[in-house]
Amino acid sequence: MDNFIAKFQLNFIDDSRWRYIADGLGTTFTVTFFAAILGVILGFLVALVRSTVDKGGSKSIVLKILDTICKVYLTVIRGTPAMIQLLIMYYVIFSSPDISKQFVAILSFGINSGAYVAEIFRSGIMSIDNGQFEAGRSLGFSYSQTMIHIIAPQAFKNVLPALANEFITLLKETSICGYIALTDITHGANTIRSQTYEPLLPLLAAALIYLVIVTVLSGLVGKLERKLRTDGR
Repeated sequence: MDNFIAKFQLNFIDDSRWRYIADGLGTTFTVTFFAAILGVILGFLVALVRSTVDKGGSKSIVLKILDTICKVYLTVIRGTPAMIQLLIMYYVIFSSPDISKQFVAILSFGINSGAYVAEIFRSGIMSIDNGQFEAGRSLGFSYSQTMIHIIAPQAFKNVLPALANEFITLLKETSICGYIALTDITHGANTIRSQTYEPLLPLLAAALIYLVIVTVLSGLVGKLERKLRTDGR
């Protein structure tokens, strides 16, 4: 017990090393929150283009070109590791020491998440019965008006639990931020380890923090799913 207390003090109390993890927690939440917003916006736009073409809502050449671009985007992003994307974004696209690492992380994870959110939204849109489209058109709505006012709200409700789970996945994926020397939870724990040469407690603390956050979020997602099922009856 005395040995554990000594190691705990060495890793977290001495030189206020706990601040590395505390600061990392703030960074993790910030990156996850803004990347999720970017991912939802980007994913919705991509899903809108792809589902419109799939449902034959427009024969526009421009829309077909956009659909091709979206397909390439989805293939590249979903087919390559998030870590490689982060490194390319930081060391190749923004190869400047003055660039904000947090901004690069938000942009990289937002683009990555957008590819998965796009397929979630697209599946939600495609699951809506075609009769809903026909009803909207019979009311005099254009295709875009039908999509925005009738289809999108229903699709969003259907995919809300899947979006929440994507948010949880995104939170865990940000643990690779340390590869660009951005102090998130994992990098903070690794910094403590490099100073104390005691890997167990810092890494265990990081793992427990992720576990608690994910458990709480998973519980909230479960409640959301039950509420949606109740409201749908």
